[in-house]
Amino acid sequence: MANTASEYIGHHLQNLTYGKLPAGFERIDAHGNVMGALQADTWTFAQNAAEASHMGFWALHVDSLFWSVLMGVLFLSVFRIVAKRMEKGVPGGMQNFVEMIVEFVESSVKDSFHGRTPLIAPLALTIFCWVFMMNLMDLVPVDWIPGLASAVGIPYMKIVPSTDPNIALGLSLSIFALIIFYSIKVKGIGGFVGELTLHPFNTPNKVVQALLIPFNFLLEFVTLIAKPISLALRLFGNMYAGELLFILIAMIGYMQLPLHFGWAVFHILVITLQAYIFMTLSIVYMSMAHEDH
Repeated sequence: MANTASEYIGHHLQNLTYGKLPAGFERIDAHGNVMGALQADTWTFAQNAAEASHMGFWALHVDSLFWSVLMGVLFLSVFRIVAKRMEKGVPGGMQNFVEMIVEFVESSVKDSFHGRTPLIAPLALTIFCWVFMMNLMDLVPVDWIPGLASAVGIPYMKIVPSTDPNIALGLSLSIFALIIFYSIKVKGIGGFVGELTLHPFNTPNKVVQALLIPFNFLLEFVTLIAKPISLALRLFGNMYAGELLFILIAMIGYMQLPLHFGWAVFHILVITLQAYIFMTLSIVYMSMAHEDH
């Protein structure tokens, strides 16, 4: 267990990482005990931050994957159960709650999306509910689940997937792939390339327009790439800062309860707002991909 404040913070911010360590790597467990050198390349769980960094690009954050999939399955299960048990007349409390969320998302889609495709509403609902549920894990006291994990021999356990840049970037890159797909589907290859090369500077003079193509492409390409990056960093940055504040409050000890409660109440707004912003920007970007000028 962590003995100092920096060790405590580092422990709670470290992901449970699974990857490959090279032969000859000197292993040290989470308690600082030397485990010996590896005789061959080995796929294993990292026992400290140094091992996780040596695992490189192909390492997996097992805790982030587990909790994100669990939240996704929980979301799908609840909505499926409600859909199968839906009643006419006077609905139950859970059905009311689900219908309220669906109507809220549907209203947001109608306000922001101007194309025609059956994908957008289900996509927006999935984004909002899934991101919200991943964010909601931030309200679980920071010592509970990592403490239980340590008791059964699991060195690290982060339970808020949206505080992992890999999860946030994975979500945003999925939206980016859909943006590219529908941009080409609606506008064609020529239209998509034209958007990247003939705007924002345009002129009827063909020679001048040809000279402007590199500048247009640079500006439009940066704008295009900024969409997934801004989506990911906005979600990750806000949720990571909230998690870090919970960890700092937990270090106070027995006096943490009033501060923890106050920040948790305020953080509910942050959790909901970040899910809404991610959903809304995704809808707007998809709407832009469907616009054919």
